[in-house]
Amino acid sequence: MNDTLNRRQFITTAGLSALALTAGINQVLARPSLIKNSGLKIAYSSITWGGNDAQAISDLAALGYRGIQLRANTFGPYRAKPSELKALLDQHKLTLAMFSSGNVEIDPAKEQSTIDMHVTHASFVKALGGSAIQLTNSARPKDRLPTIDELKRLATVMNEIGKQTAEMGIQSTYHNHMSQLGETPEEVDVIVQAMNPKYMKLELDIAHYKQGGGKPEKAVKQYKDILYALHLKDTMSPLPENPNDPKAYKFVELGRGNVDVPAVFKALDDIKFSGWGIIELDGVPEKDKTPAQCAQINKDYITKTLHMQL
Repeated sequence: MNDTLNRRQFITTAGLSALALTAGINQVLARPSLIKNSGLKIAYSSITWGGNDAQAISDLAALGYRGIQLRANTFGPYRAKPSELKALLDQHKLTLAMFSSGNVEIDPAKEQSTIDMHVTHASFVKALGGSAIQLTNSARPKDRLPTIDELKRLATVMNEIGKQTAEMGIQSTYHNHMSQLGETPEEVDVIVQAMNPKYMKLELDIAHYKQGGGKPEKAVKQYKDILYALHLKDTMSPLPENPNDPKAYKFVELGRGNVDVPAVFKALDDIKFSGWGIIELDGVPEKDKTPAQCAQINKDYITKTLHMQL
């Protein structure tokens, strides 16, 4: 059976948008039979719903997802009544795979307050039945590259956060991110090498890592001993005339963009990774879509193009 016929079969059976389907098929056909049914657990981030977390929980459960990532915006309305949010998650059979705890300040004057905030969030996550928080930062200098000391300083503060959250059974994780400390692979490496693996783990965002100039499939293997979770996401350039500008990108559904998602899954198979892979789409990429439709497209990519289970 030739490739043309295989492509027609994919098109007949997959419920993706035409653009997402074509990109995903081309990637997988280029490396047939390399994706196995690994122990990777798939979750989905609520960020696409823009704060309507109850709807996100309902939609994702209906689509068959097993885990969800919630953001710090849920802390305010539920901090005094976490049992209500936990009941909602339990009702929909969703595990809290990750909680976005927010930024880590490296200013010494703000160190204690930033530690206290994340430890409080970890206590909230514990009450929800979760097991991990995500740490980011917004301290990247605007007019220069960050110094080695600044990168290590971030790791130092995160290590203390991680030490305190570990005491309550919550894992703290570092999330690499464009326009923050840890934008390039070199910066990420400085931070990760300064992290205490006893208290801090890596949540590798494959799209941000790619935009920063790295190959996420290589990072999976490089950091296999400290890798706790991943953000599974894709990016494409909104500038056809300059598609390689690392600062110009928009997030799209898996398989539509520039990230070699099948290579990442192959790397995860190779290291026998069995943690959470959290699909994240910061917003709907086209105005005529809903968050649930985007989640369906991502589900189809995982289950029909990569032939994996949720």
